[in-house]
Amino acid sequence: MLCEKPFTVNAAEAAELAGLARGRNLFLMEAVWTRFLPSANRAWDILASGELGTPAWVQADLGFAAPVDPTSRMWDPAAGGGALLDLSVYTLTWAFGALGFPDSVTASGELNDSGVDIQNALTLRYDGGRHAQLTSSISASGPGSATIACSRGWMRTGGGQIPNPRELHVHAPDGARVETSDPAGAGYTYQLREVTRCIQQGLTESPTMPLADTLRTMELLDGVRDQLGLRYANDARV
Repeated sequence: MLCEKPFTVNAAEAAELAGLARGRNLFLMEAVWTRFLPSANRAWDILASGELGTPAWVQADLGFAAPVDPTSRMWDPAAGGGALLDLSVYTLTWAFGALGFPDSVTASGELNDSGVDIQNALTLRYDGGRHAQLTSSISASGPGSATIACSRGWMRTGGGQIPNPRELHVHAPDGARVETSDPAGAGYTYQLREVTRCIQQGLTESPTMPLADTLRTMELLDGVRDQLGLRYANDARV
């Protein structure tokens, strides 16, 4: 099964779902489609090549001014509405791709009167002073870009917001360039191909989007919610 993000609303539910799939030997993957896009994979290849040196920090944002509608999923706390679960997976994707999972996370944000987070700011810290600064919002629009700064250069996404950028602006020691990609269709094709490949090969998890990454991400988001005072109805099951 390909399960749309957010996988669940909390880590306990994610662990329960993963355990069910593993116990029945069924395929399960969270649909973080950005991980499979040509632009994202090209970014990871550039970093792995050492051309830009060692990644030191990441900045990423994603936001838009969503019309306030209490009947909409986006504004419904019972449905896990808000910026954190809906948008932060994308900013985290770029931080994880460049720096991995963090040692610690500090969070701040704003909740509305219904208890929905309308904006959040996350600081991810790593050894050696490396860090990522990530912002998600449903109350304000932003460029929706990711910048990865390294010891010998840097790169920034462009040509679309970070869920599906079509450009990488690379600033290397030997000069600047723009690398472009033209993803098939709307961009979802690549994760669907991965699901097909895994099932055909008898795999129950994708090596590109393993359940372990989903579970660690949900645990991180639980910790962020603790700092924000953000609660969902399903937390009562924990």
